[in-house]
Amino acid sequence: MIFRETELEGVVVIDLEKIGDERGYFARAWCWKEFFEAGLETTFVQCNVSHNRFRGTLRGLHFQVAPSAEGKLIRCTRGRLFDVAVDVRPGSPTRGKWVSVELSADTGRMIYVPEGFAHGFQTLEDDCELFYQMTAAYDSRATRGIRWNDPSIAIAWPIPEPTVLSDRDRALPWLAGMAS
Repeated sequence: MIFRETELEGVVVIDLEKIGDERGYFARAWCWKEFFEAGLETTFVQCNVSHNRFRGTLRGLHFQVAPSAEGKLIRCTRGRLFDVAVDVRPGSPTRGKWVSVELSADTGRMIYVPEGFAHGFQTLEDDCELFYQMTAAYDSRATRGIRWNDPSIAIAWPIPEPTVLSDRDRALPWLAGMAS
């Protein structure tokens, strides 16, 4: 695996090191030792799948707080999407800053989003599927989020108006409304 740090400390883009021949390719998609050596969390306790029927579907921006704060390793297993991580750590010098990466089934690229970051994505094709590995189990009491179109964050979504957005995500608070 090839680990590439982003402008936001702890958020890492991971590309597969593909070994190919006439059959196709083989690649390691997760390795405890390589994650450990890269300084990333190595314990995953839950895996989730998110299927999204329509292009333009937007989910996020979600995170969990302590004691159930979670890191996420995200990979697109079908389709193509625009994936975003936003720093929501109180007192962080990069609070409110975001990074994005395009994930697709074709590339196998992944993103690691650590604790203290909100995560969201927008599908760029119909029938997108994501596979998440989580460092903490889902805890409804710890679930938080911030609004996808918060002007203080100003994410440049590829499709400015989502085609599908849940009522819950539409009603999330602005970052400024959260304790810092």
